[in-house]
Amino acid sequence: MPLPLYLLAMAVFAMGTSEFMLAGLLPDIASDFDVTVGTAGVLTSAFAIGMIVGAPLVAALARAWPRRPALLGFVLVFAATHALAAVTTSFPVLFATRVVAALANAGFLAVALTAAAGLVSSDRKGRALAVLLSGTTVATIAGVPGGAVLGTALGWRATFWAVAALCLPAALGILKGIPAGRDEDEATGRPALRAELAQLARPRLLLVMLLGALVNAATFASLTFLAPVVTDSAGLGELWISVALVLFGAGSFVGVTVAGRLSDRSPGPIIVVGGPVLLIGWPTLAMLANEPVALFILVFVQGALSFALGSTLITRVLYEADRAPTMAGSYATAALNVGAAAGPVVAAVTLGAEVGVLGPLWASGLLVAVALLIAFPLLTVITAGRSTEVPR
Repeated sequence: MPLPLYLLAMAVFAMGTSEFMLAGLLPDIASDFDVTVGTAGVLTSAFAIGMIVGAPLVAALARAWPRRPALLGFVLVFAATHALAAVTTSFPVLFATRVVAALANAGFLAVALTAAAGLVSSDRKGRALAVLLSGTTVATIAGVPGGAVLGTALGWRATFWAVAALCLPAALGILKGIPAGRDEDEATGRPALRAELAQLARPRLLLVMLLGALVNAATFASLTFLAPVVTDSAGLGELWISVALVLFGAGSFVGVTVAGRLSDRSPGPIIVVGGPVLLIGWPTLAMLANEPVALFILVFVQGALSFALGSTLITRVLYEADRAPTMAGSYATAALNVGAAAGPVVAAVTLGAEVGVLGPLWASGLLVAVALLIAFPLLTVITAGRSTEVPR
């Protein structure tokens, strides 16, 4: 894999830390702003909504920009929003910073996903995506738990300052590692924007985007509200939240790494085997959440399965959108974040039900069940083709 791909993953690490870190900070944020934990959880949805809107919009605007200044600009805006979030005393302002940060993140990912696919041969998109997403999974292993520990020790604002600081070496890496000027796919033969947007009318592309969104919704539904499961259901102290996040992140790293090696050539087995096991895992976790050992084991397993299945489906989005070379990354980003926006909202509703803090885990199981009910009858359609010669 080329070096620029790992430099992009470094920036994704900073952004992934921000996207996931609220899972360990929600109780403190809610207390600081005198809102409920469910209301504070809307910050996760705000970030995801900004990603959904921003991915296609910013990608369309950035089509004519050379990639290095575009990526650099997005990272610096992202850093600035976190500095503002760290000093604000207004919940609406904090909400707004999450939306703006998400727009910057969306623009970055839309360009980076397209760039990553262009850095490798047409049959290695899954491997390239796995390297890029490794920034996110390492964030869940190290960045997010580290943020939770930092937040516990110094307050949640310190974590926002830390994310802003993380963006600076990432920006330097982009400046030094991404070639200046225009890339090959920015040549005059590039499809018109209208032609690339027209790909969204293809049923197979919409299908894999929907499935990716549903699986990611299940992931975010539980991950966003994992902290109260650890402290309330399992009865553990706040520092154990970081342990749970580390295990989820370690599992996600394993899952995306394994899937990255299989999703190009053999996506079917990941869906057929991983999907049902993931479905069983969420209600099992809900029933065993009061047992710390079982909780931590299942958190690791669910992290692995969620990212294996989710990254495989997002790889299919890149293949299905191969006729939209500058917009494919934005379609994948939008699919990911439709789920990231919907999952916490669905999960927040369940918090008021009889199951209480375990509601999000049951909601995750339901979302995966819906995805599998759609996917299994259409499995041959979803997995057909693995290169630019995908039959239409």
